[in-house]
Amino acid sequence: MEDKEFRIDEIYVPVKRQKTLDPKKVMELAESILEEGLKIPIQVRQGKGRWVLVEGAHRLEACRSLGEETITGVLVRARQH
Repeated sequence: MEDKEFRIDEIYVPVKRQKTLDPKKVMELAESILEEGLKIPIQVRQGKGRWVLVEGAHRLEACRSLGEETITGVLVRARQH
């Protein structure tokens, strides 16, 4: 699979993933990303006219909190949950 850049504002985060976000973990990841960059790309799937987050909610929110406009991700085939 090939990494590609996705616009953060075009990625939909399912409600159940939003509920599991830990603000402390997001902050720690943001600090790590500032120092070392994003080590593991997020995973997204094609939804109905949008990208849907599969894995990487904390990484996505950390990059969003840093003001990033894009994030590295992998397009995967995944079933809708």
